[in-house]
Amino acid sequence: MSLQTYIYVLRLPERLYDPEQWTEEEKNIVSRHFSYLKKNVDNGVVIHAGRTEQTDETGFGIVIFMARSETDAERFMNQDPAVASEIMTGELSRYRLALLNEKFSVGV
Repeated sequence: MSLQTYIYVLRLPERLYDPEQWTEEEKNIVSRHFSYLKKNVDNGVVIHAGRTEQTDETGFGIVIFMARSETDAERFMNQDPAVASEIMTGELSRYRLALLNEKFSVGV
């Protein structure tokens, strides 16, 4: 079976729109979330991950990644520490990558 492209959209619950409301545990979970995504970028699974700058209901993050099936994609999303701990919700969809600029890179 060939790899398929998927995307999941991440959203914060309203109580976390204000960064001042974050607990140390929630900050640690986001750190684990970042490490999970970074490891999977390094492993060639994640194509792109990022977030908008808004810290209200209009803000969101996305993860574009490869998986063998929707079941595997759902498992990957649900293993993301932010989704698993329920400090972010994840909405999964198949994603059709139309164009990719391989020369583009962003330093984090």
